[in-house]
Amino acid sequence: MTGPLDSPSKPPVRILHLEDSRVDHALVKFALQRNHFACELALVDTMDEFRAEVQSGRYDVVLADYHLPGFNGLDAFDVVHELRPDLPFIILSGAIGETAAVDAMHRGVSDYLLKDSMHRLAHVIERALEISETRRAKMRADAELAESRRRLAELAEHLQTSIEQERADIAREIHDDIGGALAAVKLDLAWVARRANDPDMQQHVATALEMLQHALGASQRIMMNLRPPILDQGLVAAVQWLASGFERRNGLRVTLRRSSDQIDVPRDVQLVAYRTAQEALTNIIKHAQANAVEIDLNDGEGVLTLEVTDNGRGMDPKALRKDKSFGLLGLRERAAKVGGWLDVSSSPRGTSVILSVPLPTAPSQEEVRP
Repeated sequence: MTGPLDSPSKPPVRILHLEDSRVDHALVKFALQRNHFACELALVDTMDEFRAEVQSGRYDVVLADYHLPGFNGLDAFDVVHELRPDLPFIILSGAIGETAAVDAMHRGVSDYLLKDSMHRLAHVIERALEISETRRAKMRADAELAESRRRLAELAEHLQTSIEQERADIAREIHDDIGGALAAVKLDLAWVARRANDPDMQQHVATALEMLQHALGASQRIMMNLRPPILDQGLVAAVQWLASGFERRNGLRVTLRRSSDQIDVPRDVQLVAYRTAQEALTNIIKHAQANAVEIDLNDGEGVLTLEVTDNGRGMDPKALRKDKSFGLLGLRERAAKVGGWLDVSSSPRGTSVILSVPLPTAPSQEEVRP
């Protein structure tokens, strides 16, 4: 049925009407015609027919009587919720009762209308359709946002993996090419120094050897920062080396506590923990104005916990949430990729960066026994 005021470009609303009274069905048609509501009505009066029509996916909205032979409107709503949860469902009944109406709305029914208020039916259907479309739009937006976040997380993981690989390649080149070349030059200069009789030449050679030694030290330090070989000796040794170097270079007292001298964790978790400690120490030098640092490394209760705490001036809470906190954001992404999480807390007494990663449980003797 169509009304004279309906726009020809707008398709009619397809309504599935669950009703056992032909008279009431005719009244619904008349009420919608009088409101010039463009629609197509299909009548069913059994649960089997209703289920089949809902499953067909042809309809935009359901109108259902509450009292039907052998079942009620909420039973029909359960079918819609199972097959087409996004389909608007309106109860249109002669007498539903306040308790039943409240229960229906709590269950998720779009709306309900008494049959003696049939003049409002077109408005109720339009409102239910608008709300349903808003919900569908929100679901689409949420799905797109989730997909966008997933792709960003994948991109972040790819970038981190690429960065680590590039660091390893650069460290290898520094060791093999630059380090080797510097070592060879050092040998040649030492040879020249042993054979030079001119005091001025010996002085120049000694100066060159000193500068060369400085360059060798710098190349080794850069290589270690890029990809520390000490990681092969385990997480505790790597964090200890990091803390010792930090203390030596910056003059800050660093206290390292660990649950044991050997903490066995997967390689990817080891790298995440190391980079977290590295970034936390870098931030302390940049921002904290601290004079002491504590590092706790623990693998108790099946969770690796790394906590880096300073006694500095703390961080502004806004700084923890600002859009360009890429260092902290990167650490959180790293932690998430190994199933962990990162917490940052700060006060005027200092800042704590805490990494927590659940560790895989070792199989019991019964599980590994053949």
